[in-house]
Amino acid sequence: MKNDSILFLVNVLGFGGAELQVVQLALGMRRRGWEVTVVSLVPPVGLVEELRHKDVEVLCLDMRKGVPNPFAIVKLRRIIASRMPRVVHSHIAQANLLARITRLLARMPVLVCTAHSMIEGGRLLELGYRYTDRLGDLTTIVSQAAFERYLRIGAAPAHRLRFVPNGLDLARFVPDEAARLRARRELGLGGKFVWLAAGRFTEAKDYPNLLRAFAAVARADATLLIAGRGPLKDEVQALSGSLGLDDRLQFLGLRHDVPDLMNAADAYVMSSAWEGMPLVLQEASATGLPIVATDVGGNREVVVNDVSGLLVPAKDPAALAEAMDRVMAMSGQRRREMGLAGREYVSSQFEIEHVLDLWEGIYEELTHSKL
Repeated sequence: MKNDSILFLVNVLGFGGAELQVVQLALGMRRRGWEVTVVSLVPPVGLVEELRHKDVEVLCLDMRKGVPNPFAIVKLRRIIASRMPRVVHSHIAQANLLARITRLLARMPVLVCTAHSMIEGGRLLELGYRYTDRLGDLTTIVSQAAFERYLRIGAAPAHRLRFVPNGLDLARFVPDEAARLRARRELGLGGKFVWLAAGRFTEAKDYPNLLRAFAAVARADATLLIAGRGPLKDEVQALSGSLGLDDRLQFLGLRHDVPDLMNAADAYVMSSAWEGMPLVLQEASATGLPIVATDVGGNREVVVNDVSGLLVPAKDPAALAEAMDRVMAMSGQRRREMGLAGREYVSSQFEIEHVLDLWEGIYEELTHSKL
């Protein structure tokens, strides 16, 4: 399948888990000899140079976030007509629907659409998935739990819906004592027990749940680091102040050194209300961190309960705090064993080259089904 061409379509090029996965797929397919184009609906906020440095073309439809624009169909049609990709692979709801509608006007031998969360939008968007399903060749979902939900709501019939997990570049996320010491020194962490959370400040991540849990943990020397940005950041920072957490919590903003932050931490925590399959949990496991996470979406497909971490109900700060206390009360050896179990598990299930093999197999299968 060398010398084939593929176009990835994504809402925005940025630092969210779905966007980072698209970048990993684009770079991986380029390594395997594909001609790769990445098209962003709205102006990118990052990762462009990383892609272009590896000879991946990056284009933009210049849409405004949250504003439908019928001219984007014309722009995308022109891009597809000039590049003539054999495969168009769209990611996230808005890009998926745009790709399907554009297929009415542009030749796409294969169109694959990937959903990255249990809930990508409201009921109207879910109906959009259902009524445009036939315009694509296959819809894929990043977790088994999300697959079951999309099947239940009728987004696509079972034979046109498939689970394909996110892939992880394990070489980027490894336990590194030198990186740990350096990052802890730079962040002024000393000998404190450090929890890390990373992700956008959105309703899905439910940071208020995390802050209320952290306010209740028993260990006074624990510190919480939160990396990310997003529309609810000011609200969460205000809650931190009202809970008296400001001297125990660091808001790190957008960071490009997540592997170092993972090494600086003693454990990882996720408080989400819903998820698809969080790439960040794979990254934390690969770095050897024990994890406490809410039991939503595909989280249990990454975190093996009582083996590599602890799973708790969503929207339950008391349960989240109790699990965090359990991890902090464990011996260092027990936490290392949990972290090692997590790394072994994600290595066996989510290694990027294995996931790229799955994708190439799907592209080949769909291509031959048209012959």
